[in-house]
Amino acid sequence: MKYDNARPPMAVILAAGVGSRLSPLTDKTAKSLLSVGGSVILERMIRNCLSCGISQFVVVLGHRADDIKQFIDKTFRGIRVTYVINDRYRDTNTGYSLMLASSTVGTAEFIKFNADVVFETRILRALIDSDRPNLLCIDRNIAAADKEVKVIADGEMRVSEFGKSVDPATALGESIGIEKISAVTGPLLFAELTEMMESRANAQAHCEVAYARLVHKGIPFHALDITDMKWTEINTPEDFAASNAMFGTPIMTVSRSQQRSLDEAGSNPQRRL
Repeated sequence: MKYDNARPPMAVILAAGVGSRLSPLTDKTAKSLLSVGGSVILERMIRNCLSCGISQFVVVLGHRADDIKQFIDKTFRGIRVTYVINDRYRDTNTGYSLMLASSTVGTAEFIKFNADVVFETRILRALIDSDRPNLLCIDRNIAAADKEVKVIADGEMRVSEFGKSVDPATALGESIGIEKISAVTGPLLFAELTEMMESRANAQAHCEVAYARLVHKGIPFHALDITDMKWTEINTPEDFAASNAMFGTPIMTVSRSQQRSLDEAGSNPQRRL
């Protein structure tokens, strides 16, 4: 892992969804405000970003928008956050939500997060440290099913196909819902999303559909293998239970020097005694 001081990108967090598959857990709260291992899901995400030097946030809200906004404003005083409201959150999906962030993001490099993903800081550090401009985090060990976004990539990890319809037998792995988009590709992506959303048939499209369209137009995307790192996506009560088993302690903000010490301790058995 590198520990350079390159300027980090902006964080774009898509948190507009209802989370109906988690009912009754989400009957009275937003999915991203559920607690995993003693810390709220959204708190874990933002603290991971702060640990990696990310200090500028765009949060797209819809369902229980006021609750999420109040939580962020109370928990993270002083961070730079812009809220974007998706008034059509009940009949749209992540593609539409990401499109709404266009004017706020502008031409900045950014990392897009689905707000229901819990992950360890190492994943984000690896994503930021990579020199590749457009990256999707993938896990090889997930049993890819129809509901998952699957990725096909060559020996150089360049993506040639991804989506829910990809044959699991040919897939390299599953996309976990965290991607880095370059300053050059961002405007192309937002233009693609805007064109897509001109048709009502695309209202429920995920943002990965726009990525796939750019790939087919020759825009390079690469996969980042995070197979040995901890993460989970929370869609069902079973996912929620699994996430609490995987992440059993509250989140802390960890600096690069602290992370270096943790990594060195993990690779040196004598340091663990």
